[in-house]
Amino acid sequence: MRNPLKNFVITSGVKCAPVRGAVTKSRDLLLPFSLASRVLVLAAIGLSLFAAAPRASAQLMDPTQNLGGRPELLKDVGVDQKLNDEIPLDLKFRDEHGQTVQLAQYFGSKPVILTLVYYNCPMLCTQVLNGLDRTLKNIPMTIGKDFNVVTVSIDPTERPVLAEAKQAMYTGMYGRPGAADGWHFLTGDQPEIKALAQAVGFRYAYDSQSKQFAHASVIMMLTPEGKLSRYFYGIQYPERDVRLGLEEASQGKISSPVDAILLFCYHYDPHTGKYGLLISRVIQLAGGLTILIGGIFLFFLFRGEHYELPKV
Repeated sequence: MRNPLKNFVITSGVKCAPVRGAVTKSRDLLLPFSLASRVLVLAAIGLSLFAAAPRASAQLMDPTQNLGGRPELLKDVGVDQKLNDEIPLDLKFRDEHGQTVQLAQYFGSKPVILTLVYYNCPMLCTQVLNGLDRTLKNIPMTIGKDFNVVTVSIDPTERPVLAEAKQAMYTGMYGRPGAADGWHFLTGDQPEIKALAQAVGFRYAYDSQSKQFAHASVIMMLTPEGKLSRYFYGIQYPERDVRLGLEEASQGKISSPVDAILLFCYHYDPHTGKYGLLISRVIQLAGGLTILIGGIFLFFLFRGEHYELPKV
């Protein structure tokens, strides 16, 4: 029986006459089918990314929660921008050498970048400090000379020996002389930590089951007088914005509130290597954009395809 598809040739942009009574040359078939294969591969990649978004967000969220919602622990976690509010500079902490210090020691003549993290954090805290370090290395202003950085642990069980190790690591990565005199890593007791966090609008919670803290990733800029000047969210901080923010803070200027997508640091399971919650909506959005772009590409690609059936 004659195969009616034997003479069927797919072309891309050019119409080809059907070939009768002979096997089509490989060169005639390779180009169109190679193109079709690429289309299928691209489509498969787009679909797999789109399908992976819900799975990824499911991994990154508490399994008892609806997609896109927050676990119960995160209901009260976030950041309230308290711009122009003055923090209590009389709060006492322990520096990286175990000495009792007041926050006022780091203010008075220079603007200050404040970060609230905890040193044993298995998630975003390290990324916050890494991102800050990368940015500060690439601006002309120098830690200790033009501004100070104060990093405070929100975990009251952490001790100065850990803070000292963190200071040595990050000032070493920063690489400029005198950085250890301007970037300080503090530990403290629960009342002082809570008072500072409330003063800057940093709302966090402790998960006793995982023994970890749930919090948002943010850094804050303060004027030399200790007034909140600006908030930066996420784990990457544009060099230009940070430089301008420091210049404005040094002059006592207060920026306007900004909208932000919060990254939450919460619920890392070392046994599975999975996180409880981490910007699941961003992952869903990325998957949606991927399939949208892929769909537009395929639409224009297929519009140029021509299919010609064999003549009877």
